[in-house]
Amino acid sequence: MKRLALWVALLLAMLAPQVAAHFQLIHAEHYLRARGGSVTLNMPFTHPSHGAPMMAMTAKPLAFTQQHRGKQTDLSASLQPINWHAPNGTDSAPAWQAEVKFRRLGDYVFNLTPAPYYEASEDKYIQQFTKVIFNVGGLPSDWDQPSGAAFEIMPDIAPYGVYAGGLFSGTVQVAGKPYPHAEIEVEYLNHALRADNSGFMPKAQIIYPAPSLNIQTIKADANGRFQFVPPVAGYWGFAALDLDQEQQYEGKALSQDAVLWIQAHALSPQHLPSLVTAASPKSQAQ
Repeated sequence: MKRLALWVALLLAMLAPQVAAHFQLIHAEHYLRARGGSVTLNMPFTHPSHGAPMMAMTAKPLAFTQQHRGKQTDLSASLQPINWHAPNGTDSAPAWQAEVKFRRLGDYVFNLTPAPYYEASEDKYIQQFTKVIFNVGGLPSDWDQPSGAAFEIMPDIAPYGVYAGGLFSGTVQVAGKPYPHAEIEVEYLNHALRADNSGFMPKAQIIYPAPSLNIQTIKADANGRFQFVPPVAGYWGFAALDLDQEQQYEGKALSQDAVLWIQAHALSPQHLPSLVTAASPKSQAQ
């Protein structure tokens, strides 16, 4: 029995990294939209590759803003507490939600500053400054403009228009300046939303080749720039970790992270030129 307990402990230690990636979300499906209208933005704090375990967001976020055509609007009053459900249909945790309206063409940049969350397993607080960008009508306007967040990932390509298998890159910034050699966790949102925006659907989108590969860890260069190729279509989160290592909260370490969500799109065959062409009579004769 002692040997079995030892093996279980070792297995749990090996699998620990797969549950270490906390990701704050601001999410509604389809970041690229043909027209405007009302949209429900869901803001759970969870592990996107499995849809759980979830972290309880009991405290109201400190800030929630929208930037459109250079104008920033405080949307804090639109935040509503909800109970967010895990894919298994039984587990749930407090989260936040907001109804917003896309009234004009262009980009809508949303930034959320949650209250620090205490992670007991690490005996520290986590605060993820989270950004997502929606586009209406295909007209770009704000995606490449800083939002003024203290911790921010600035994309090099519109994050709602990335191709699966194509290169995505960006720069980690602190107070508007590049942050060198940041460690960045990358994770796939592996569950679709329920139709009533109350949580995640049970079915996973992809299967990982190994339990530890639900998280990719990459490093920014000396100029704060990083690159990543999303292998499949869907929603990918980038979390640049612990960008102010001297910060404390309630007498404990506070990891302040910059999070950006992107949507990668698949190209269907009809969008690609044919790689097989009919042979000319001359080539056939040869």
